[in-house]
Amino acid sequence: MAGSSGLGSGARCGQGAGAGPGAVLRAPRAPLLLAALVLGAYCFCALPGRCPPAARVPVPAPAPAVPPRVARSPGVPVLPVASGSGRRRFPQALIVGVKKGGTRALLEFLRLHPDVRALGSEPHFFDRWYERGLAWYRSLMPRTLEGQITIEKTPSYFVTLEAPHRIHSMSPDMKLIVVVRNPVTRAISDYAQMLSKTPGLPSFQALAFRHGLGPVDTAWSAVRIGLYAQHLDNWLRYFPLSRFLFVSGERLVSDPAGEVGRVQDFLGLKRVVTDKHFYFNATKGFPCLKKAQGSSRPRCLGKSKGRPHPRVPEAVVQRLRDFYQPFNGKFYQMTGQDFGWD
Repeated sequence: MAGSSGLGSGARCGQGAGAGPGAVLRAPRAPLLLAALVLGAYCFCALPGRCPPAARVPVPAPAPAVPPRVARSPGVPVLPVASGSGRRRFPQALIVGVKKGGTRALLEFLRLHPDVRALGSEPHFFDRWYERGLAWYRSLMPRTLEGQITIEKTPSYFVTLEAPHRIHSMSPDMKLIVVVRNPVTRAISDYAQMLSKTPGLPSFQALAFRHGLGPVDTAWSAVRIGLYAQHLDNWLRYFPLSRFLFVSGERLVSDPAGEVGRVQDFLGLKRVVTDKHFYFNATKGFPCLKKAQGSSRPRCLGKSKGRPHPRVPEAVVQRLRDFYQPFNGKFYQMTGQDFGWD
């Protein structure tokens, strides 16, 4: 075979010293000797400890882990997440209601206290975004140090049927603050806010009553929110009355330091926010905060607060007063407080 013949020729070439003409020439010995030396050096260095270690190529440090971003569904609020020292905790207190009662004012007053950290935006977790989960909810909270408390406020919690059970499942020891206001003036204030956003709304009377001055329409949210006794009944299925503090929206205007003092006591805080922090703004018709250290102007709530109310006929107002009277009486009995609305 051709392959065998070739191999045989190679063997003869290596053994036939002094072969005659026509034989294959012997390969030079110098290259073979050099190859043998290189191979021997490699084998020698391959033995453990015989060769210096090769220089290491520095490996770049891994990039810091970035926490996964929660996929946001359409309509989910984009809330600022506070940063800084401390850690995020679930709230120990909630301002759960009521809309147009003075909840924003109370929150801003409490934020003066060094031991209070509050979420500025309303997260609406227990009424709108509960399916996002408790981890999502906690990620919204500001960081707190030991001795500080976390507060959030969403006034619609008080009138949401599922909210008490959901809050109790998270924390049965939650402290609950409810800011209430005369339900008639609260309803008119609520309507004024709606009208500012939807100028073509029907009149207050047309929305509050059926058939002129017929039965009160409790399906309208502005009326339904003021049925405080009914909403409180639902909450008392899950929380004892001792977990609640009921703040008067009227006294929050006439005596802000006194009402905020009650809230500080309820939260177990030292009374730091006092009457020295307030002044009455006659233009807006409610108290504002005196300028803070390092600030050039006092702090008042925004333009949406203190807006003028539309004129409502006295007959309509009186009909609503009569409607709410028995509900108010029951609420006074349940809370042990007479709010003086009748």
